[in-house]
Amino acid sequence: MFKKPFSFEGRIRRTEYGLSYLIYILTAVIFSFIADAGGIAAFFGLAIIPLVWFMLAQGAKRCHDRGNTGWFQLIPFYGLWMLFADSEHGPNEYGPNPKGIGNYDEIDEIGQHLVS
Repeated sequence: MFKKPFSFEGRIRRTEYGLSYLIYILTAVIFSFIADAGGIAAFFGLAIIPLVWFMLAQGAKRCHDRGNTGWFQLIPFYGLWMLFADSEHGPNEYGPNPKGIGNYDEIDEIGQHLVS
């Protein structure tokens, strides 16, 4: 879990996306309190950039798991759909299923045994 969290390539499960969302919210709240207490808005502005990048990357990978391009995360309320909808079974153009479901067919496995 959390392999290459700032990369936009690959697929992630609902669990990782949900944990990423919680990390994003908690960190943003903490940064907000720090900026309000110290009055240093510049700190908040600089600290939020990697945080937003992290969330966009995780959202793109979750969109990939659903079989969509990462731009789908810009659709209003699509983030909720990504939290609750199941992934696309088997490999797709973005990589193998992170759960391992359907990544190979039983027919392929039987064929491998017959060839060996």
